[in-house]
Amino acid sequence: MSETLPEILWMQFGAALQMLENTIRACPLEVWNSENQEPRYWYIAYHTLFWTDYYASETPDETEFKPPAPFTTSEFDDEGLMPERTYSQGELLEYLGHTRKKVRQFIGSLDADRLQQRFDVPWRNYSYLELTLYSLRHVQHHAAQLNLLLRQRVNTATYWVSRASDRLHSEVG
Repeated sequence: MSETLPEILWMQFGAALQMLENTIRACPLEVWNSENQEPRYWYIAYHTLFWTDYYASETPDETEFKPPAPFTTSEFDDEGLMPERTYSQGELLEYLGHTRKKVRQFIGSLDADRLQQRFDVPWRNYSYLELTLYSLRHVQHHAAQLNLLLRQRVNTATYWVSRASDRLHSEVG
């Protein structure tokens, strides 16, 4: 079977998101918001989901970007404004589900023309192909960071996910 570039991108991006999900699920509550860890575990997961959600948006215009409730656009703040409260594992798992669907749709829309179009904001000017790879690397970087924290704090870590469990054009429940 011949796989298209979007299918290959999804299989790897979906795997990275699954690894992030596994780190969120594996985190014990005493580590989730520990004052001994900066940035806090939950914030690293939130930060990762926020930027993944944003980079999978139809437009780079940050005034049009609206993450789902209860999340805000605090990540756009140049001063490093933190969210007003700690987000729970359940909230971040719901955000991950939202983001996973959005990334899947975004990757599914990447035809030859779209891959070459630009995502142009003051801090990034990438083709959509490069933006997809950049965003995938960002997810994987933070999933690895969270795994390291799990290993250091509770001597456990999640397993490697080699490919997404669902294909790009399969039905999603």
